[in-house]
Amino acid sequence: MKAAFVYLFIALCFIAFVLYSNQPHRLKSKVHRNLHAGRRLVIRKLSIGRDSKHENVAFDPIVASFERKREDRTWEKEYFQEQFKQWSKDSEPGHTHESAPHPQSQPEPAEWDYKDPEDFLNDEEHFNVSSRILTLFPLIDNHPSDGRISLDELQDWHLQAALTEAEHRAIREMEHHDKNHDGMVSFAEYLPHSELEDEANRSMEHGGVGWWKEQFDTADEDGDGLLNAKEFNNFLHPQDSRNPKLHEWLRKQEIRERDHDKDGKLNFKEFEEGIYDIIKLHDEGEALHSSSDSDSSARREANAKRRFLELDKNKDGFLTEDELVPIMDNLHPGEAYYAKQQAEYLISQADTNKDGYLTIEEMLENPYIFYSTAFAYEDYEEYYHDEF
Repeated sequence: MKAAFVYLFIALCFIAFVLYSNQPHRLKSKVHRNLHAGRRLVIRKLSIGRDSKHENVAFDPIVASFERKREDRTWEKEYFQEQFKQWSKDSEPGHTHESAPHPQSQPEPAEWDYKDPEDFLNDEEHFNVSSRILTLFPLIDNHPSDGRISLDELQDWHLQAALTEAEHRAIREMEHHDKNHDGMVSFAEYLPHSELEDEANRSMEHGGVGWWKEQFDTADEDGDGLLNAKEFNNFLHPQDSRNPKLHEWLRKQEIRERDHDKDGKLNFKEFEEGIYDIIKLHDEGEALHSSSDSDSSARREANAKRRFLELDKNKDGFLTEDELVPIMDNLHPGEAYYAKQQAEYLISQADTNKDGYLTIEEMLENPYIFYSTAFAYEDYEEYYHDEF
């Protein structure tokens, strides 16, 4: 009996030793996890739709791929909800719709074929932010490859990423409108209700059927009445297109929307009331603050007159669509405009010696500056204190 007690005591001591010796490793692992929890990276929920605000593109292509997956799922959900409403409407008594499928046949959005992306991005073994910057640095530093990243190089990096995102969305949108699956989109496919309107009476007001048809025809470079993938992408993003006719169309629209006397050009009053308030936000160093409302109004008019005269190259007192070219980036900012803004911001934050360039050392000092354009940080400080 005494021997059995001794053996039992020895066994308990051995178990206690094993548990105690393993505790530091477990505690170290817990500390490691919580140190990174304060910097937990969360994928953005991007806005979608034609009227959505512009979003910065992700700095890292891996992050961008996850964002596209999330956006695609959101788009699919909204699309099927919209379609279901239309199918329900078409199923009302007296209205038949042969192509309306049964609700049960609606395809479900595909599940992501990987684990939760936020868990992946916060797993130091799989996604280390510093290691990613070491990998991406030489890809950005390429014209020339001199060991430092210029504003132009960083702008080009973000521009190419933004154009890739735009093309992805255009393909998704095209698949939605291409009803006969021929790889082309007709105007009737894009705006089915347009067939119900008399072509001669189509509205040319912004957003009217005639307005959309004119933009569609301008994007149709080969004039076959159909938009292929490239033309459709240009149609959706005219400001980023290399089609000069679309740029000309945008300028003509600016004139048309603000030309109250319908003379085909803008006088100073039409410019001041319709355009100046937009472009003044982009005029660096322009101060419109004053001590009184009258002074503010007078200064505003003087600044508007100055800008008008700068644009009025032939000094005839009017602005034509060609004279709007210098301010079109302000009126219709494209991805190049936003890419420059994003690049300027990142350099201002990470360029510690203020020489206008980024070195690998500067980027590694504050790697999360670059990922803050794609992520929001969650505050896990309360969780951290609870653990200890």
